[in-house]
Amino acid sequence: MESAEERRPAAVLIGPPGSGKSTVGTLLAEHLGVGFRDTDADVEAVAGKSVSDVFVEDGEERFRELEAAAVRAALEEHDGVLSLGGGAILDPATQEALAGHRVVYLQVKLDQAVKRVGLASARPLLVLNPRSQLRRLMEERRPIYERLARVTVATDEREPADIVAEIEKELG
Repeated sequence: MESAEERRPAAVLIGPPGSGKSTVGTLLAEHLGVGFRDTDADVEAVAGKSVSDVFVEDGEERFRELEAAAVRAALEEHDGVLSLGGGAILDPATQEALAGHRVVYLQVKLDQAVKRVGLASARPLLVLNPRSQLRRLMEERRPIYERLARVTVATDEREPADIVAEIEKELG
């Protein structure tokens, strides 16, 4: 029987909002000649509305249920590069499901994440005091990202192509 690593995905990107999961993931997939998949997009497809609308209209709990299902499906079906929403790793079942996969933690400092996310954007968990909310989320999730990652790559002040090259080197 094949191990999770032999099957799929080629890489699973985790990290906070603004760490570059979509940008780096798309470029990494191109380099590897595989597809790119984002679980937030999967949730939107199932829900028929944006992640922000799911949060507002259905609540965070419903979003997390949809997200966990999207991650499970993607880990089973997708053989390319997979990007998980920043909070997907909070689910214990997701943490367990990631064991044995090529998980890459894209690390970013708060000031860089703030610049990249653009705090006026529609990030549901960053509504009230965006900067302090983002700081709290990053601090709360960092130990989980670090524990789950096989490879950790700092993304601050770096070009996506350099980050992709480092990921490719680290994953072999």
